[in-house]
Amino acid sequence: MTIPARTHSTVDDQIAKDILFIKGVNKFYETQSGTTHALENINLTIKEGEFVSIIGPSGCGKSTLLKILANLEKPSSGEINWGEKSSKDQIGFVFQDSTLLPWKNVLENSLFPLKVKKMDTRENLERVEYLLKIAGLDSFKKAYPNELSGGMKQRVSIVRSLSFDPKVLLMDEPFGALDAMTRDKMNIELQRIWNETKKTVLFITHSINEAVFLSDRVVVMSPRPGRIDRVFTIDLIRPRTVDVRETIDFVKYVKEIREVLGNDD
Repeated sequence: MTIPARTHSTVDDQIAKDILFIKGVNKFYETQSGTTHALENINLTIKEGEFVSIIGPSGCGKSTLLKILANLEKPSSGEINWGEKSSKDQIGFVFQDSTLLPWKNVLENSLFPLKVKKMDTRENLERVEYLLKIAGLDSFKKAYPNELSGGMKQRVSIVRSLSFDPKVLLMDEPFGALDAMTRDKMNIELQRIWNETKKTVLFITHSINEAVFLSDRVVVMSPRPGRIDRVFTIDLIRPRTVDVRETIDFVKYVKEIREVLGNDD
């Protein structure tokens, strides 16, 4: 079941098909102090199997955009079109907190979406066992959340979101609360899981280094109202190790993105 590693950073444009079209999306909120314009004219196309990070200042609408894509919120105007009708119904969501059920062990938490969706087929059960293995959790299946580290909890959360084989994985700053060393390890783990599963990933982060390390493309958003300022294609060989951060190309990407954001990582 092992899938050959990708040797290049970006998805082959001639092979990968467009799976998601975001067209002219705006989002307004009505508050006690008036109308808040959260997102302004967002236009973006995502390819199947692509890893795209979204980065920008706090309050620029990154999480709002992900919620709209997950159909948890509606856009005020604009369209979200999926290349395949089934794609919008096959979305996994990884939140900032692992949100594990404390009374269920690792295996039970991982299987929970399958139970809810009544999709606990043999194929899906085997998939969860496989995901736990590649996530390094095979020997912790009977452990409960209070027995796990922060990084392990997030790995369970990723396995849970992939349990029903979604086509798209939305990740809302899942490693933001982790210490630097654990975060580095999780970046390596996520890259490995992504490389094995070939999922389309949209990943929110406040870390420029993290965005460059993980992504095929990095979308840089402006302060509110959130607009797409620039999209960077990250042309770095995969799989990536932490040593890539010392290369000239990596440092150049980080510098250019920082200049667009106008702040420090």
